Amino acid sequence: MQIIELQKKALQLLQNLIGTPSFSGEEDQTASLLEKWFEDHKILHKRSLNNVWARSKFFDASKPTLLLNSHHDTVRPNSAYIRDPFEARIENGKLYGLGSNDAGGCLVSLLAAFTHFYAEKNLKYNLIFAGTAEEEINGKNGIAELLPKLPGIDVAIVGEPTLMNLAVAEKGLIVFDAVVKGTPSHAAHPNTDNSIYKTARVLDWFENFKLDKVSDSLGEVKVTVTQINAGSQHNVVPAKTHLVIDVRVNDKYSNAEIERILKEQAPVDEITARSLRLNSSSIPLDHDLVKAGIEIGMETYGSPTLSDQAMLNCPSLKLGPGDSVRSHSADEFIYVKEIEEGIEKYIELLERALKK
Repeated sequence: MQIIELQKKALQLLQNLIGTPSFSGEEDQTASLLEKWFEDHKILHKRSLNNVWARSKFFDASKPTLLLNSHHDTVRPNSAYIRDPFEARIENGKLYGLGSNDAGGCLVSLLAAFTHFYAEKNLKYNLIFAGTAEEEINGKNGIAELLPKLPGIDVAIVGEPTLMNLAVAEKGLIVFDAVVKGTPSHAAHPNTDNSIYKTARVLDWFENFKLDKVSDSLGEVKVTVTQINAGSQHNVVPAKTHLVIDVRVNDKYSNAEIERILKEQAPVDEITARSLRLNSSSIPLDHDLVKAGIEIGMETYGSPTLSDQAMLNCPSLKLGPGDSVRSHSADEFIYVKEIEEGIEKYIELLERALKK
């Protein structure tokens, strides 16, 4: 199929996806739209819950496998929307609608590129395309549910809006719950062990806390206190003050290392990680995919935002049309030209990497 025809069909699919609500955990209808694409193009495919996937026609288990992955769930529209979030309207070269930028443009562009290469023989890598659910909530029924059912993955491209530049590393995430304990008492009486006052010193420690290892692509580990909760009555000094700490982890540390360091050093009485599964991701700069991208003018950078890369246990890069700053914004949009160029650049990148 000609690239121009793929571009037209991918744009129509994206408009259909936008017009079909697919909040995280409620993606059954958009999964069906992906299945229809495969049926229309005579591509064998499988569905697991709301995850839809296919592998290249001449899959060879002796070759390494490249996963092309993006998600078809969306967040819920925020209250600042003026437009109908489910009306996929094109105006002045912009396609408006919920999920257009995050990550519908990436999804349909990767799908078009996969379709382009589906029936080609003698490629260096096998290809697998996976359109997955629950990315926005890091849910258990998204890529985490699908990965055990796929053939072994050696490397991955995760479709997220990067202005078609190569995010060669991505920060991981740990959310910690911490407790500062004190002595409860009536507010009218002296108390030198007030958990709220003690928390002021704890906040100062977190504000100034630094880890030694700095990543070339991701910078420092970023530790941020994002929530505080204490007390229930104006005249009662609380026994505990609760904190939530958001930690964005660079590729110099594992999540388990960060947990150990904070448990040893943080001046709190209790600190517990909610999960350690969202690790940082990276790909070597001398990998075929990175070199191919650089050859065609793509720039490399480190991404501070989280994606399904965090669920993968292989080298991976994040790459896609659209701009991350538009994600989750009111009246979300993507330029039609970005989708057309995204398909062209995905195909050019894969052409170089798959046929060398």
